[in-house]
Amino acid sequence: MEYLEALAFQHQTVARVASGEAPETLILLEHPPTYTLGLCGDLRHLLVSEQEISRLGAALHRVERGGDITFHGPGQLVGYPVLDLKRRPGGVSCYLRNLEKTLIGTLERFGIEAGHERGFTGVWVGRAKIAAIGVRVNAAGITRHGFALNVNTDLSWFERIVPCGLSGRGVTSIERLLGRAPPLQDVARQVAVDFGAVFQLRLEWWEQE
Repeated sequence: MEYLEALAFQHQTVARVASGEAPETLILLEHPPTYTLGLCGDLRHLLVSEQEISRLGAALHRVERGGDITFHGPGQLVGYPVLDLKRRPGGVSCYLRNLEKTLIGTLERFGIEAGHERGFTGVWVGRAKIAAIGVRVNAAGITRHGFALNVNTDLSWFERIVPCGLSGRGVTSIERLLGRAPPLQDVARQVAVDFGAVFQLRLEWWEQE
């Protein structure tokens, strides 16, 4: 799904969850090549020109999430949870740790030992980030944006940026670590199961045609 189309769908879902019209929701999808720059982002962390990004067939969007610059693209599972944090203890910090816990649990089920690194948001395997996290919470306590888990992503796209603004750190993927990658759909279903367990939600799977 194109990034701006997904962003519009997020905003619609946020409004429906806030009004009580829809239950809390986890949106899982895959984007075409897209770079996004968060509120704290520094354009100097884009290592090529915006014209070069366009020539490569990728998009660049400045967005209202936390964090710096990152990449989304084929082979990457992107998750946008729309939750009401006012119903949940611990606030934003607890929410971020629970997102990490969800993805760490999923990776463990695929045979990868990942973890949280003190002082940084995201999920790591050694010094390489396998999942980026950047969120936004509105005044009503409803979340948007979320996480991006590298399954069999073409990691060369990250060579054109300083991922998340962190120099000297690498990125990795399930495929790089295992030498193969499970189908993205299988990873998505496992993430949904682990997300439901961590956030104590009973999720009903629904696929958009």
